[in-house]
Amino acid sequence: MTGYDVIILGAGAAGMFCAIEAGRRGRRVALIDHAKAPGEKIRISGGGRCNFTNLDIRPECFLSENPRFARSALSRYTQHDFIARVDGAGIAWHEKTLGQLFCNGSAREIIAMLCADLAKAGVDLRLGTQITGVSHDGGFRVETSAGPLQAPHLVVATGGKSIPKMGATGFGYQIAEQFGLPLVETRPALVPLTFTSEQLEQMRPLAGLSLPAQVCCGKAMFEEGLLFTHRGLSGPSILQISSYWREGEEIVIDLAPGQDLGAGLAAAKQARGRQAAHTALAGFVPEKLARQITARLGVAGNLADLPKARLQEMAQAVQGWALRPVGTEGYRTAEVTLGGVDTRALDARTMEARSVPGLHFIGEVVDVTGWLGGYNFQWAWSSGWVAGQAV
Repeated sequence: MTGYDVIILGAGAAGMFCAIEAGRRGRRVALIDHAKAPGEKIRISGGGRCNFTNLDIRPECFLSENPRFARSALSRYTQHDFIARVDGAGIAWHEKTLGQLFCNGSAREIIAMLCADLAKAGVDLRLGTQITGVSHDGGFRVETSAGPLQAPHLVVATGGKSIPKMGATGFGYQIAEQFGLPLVETRPALVPLTFTSEQLEQMRPLAGLSLPAQVCCGKAMFEEGLLFTHRGLSGPSILQISSYWREGEEIVIDLAPGQDLGAGLAAAKQARGRQAAHTALAGFVPEKLARQITARLGVAGNLADLPKARLQEMAQAVQGWALRPVGTEGYRTAEVTLGGVDTRALDARTMEARSVPGLHFIGEVVDVTGWLGGYNFQWAWSSGWVAGQAV
């Protein structure tokens, strides 16, 4: 049996970062993953350019049953710390929108940086290795396809259930339950929403149309891009609100944010009364959308022929579009998993299980889920870093 100081399960963002930090502290580290290559979700993220962090990292941008939990890790290892590491590796980057930072080149540059750091830190990276069992008897024993490993510290960085085609499973949750740790119900997050066949019939003619939108669900509100697809609604604003939406709830969409459409249509009627209704509406939203809305409402004729109530109905259809999704596209397209290992069972300073000394959980497997835009990667770096200082 091979002995280590630390065994880390999962060679994603959090696991790699934890392994680097522990290795730099002189720990003998084994990093295990069933995949043939490390950092697969890093590779596909951000359209292949990796949205590796955000300039505006705040605890308020993370969902959890205990929103304060993430505060410690995020303050001890910040976005500026990771940016400095990226700069030190000579990786060029740019800010896209809303503080989102992307590589100028490929996401593979981030993976290469991490792999180089793993090698320098002396980490034993074991890829293509299946984990068949975990046990604890004074230390942790991990059964693998390459033989058993043992260490006094075990770090679970196996991620969530999102994107199963890349090998995502609920294995980390199984380990938590095995050791008696509670779980917060898991569900897909940052995921497109689905609708009834009747609603889809209204949306399909708009498939491919993208525009700015403000989307609300309860007290949550996001103003970003919205995309009509053949399956329903997607785009950043929809992905963001999906983390807050629950079955049976309504979302309200403003397709012309920042405008007073009612006043605008009234002014157009005064100035250009002979203008067709859909033409006037196309002054505020894309023409395809304007035609679809006026057709759906049965609005025809010139503006001069329409009473004020009809103009208000058009404005409401654009800026107060209320609809009730029937579900989400599920883990297949979800970017992350909401819920996970209950943070009440973990020490925020070390990510260690309070009831099982030496057992740590980091990254997506924990009940901490960030907004779209680099927040989840920063949680991976931050939680991995603090665990790496503790093992």
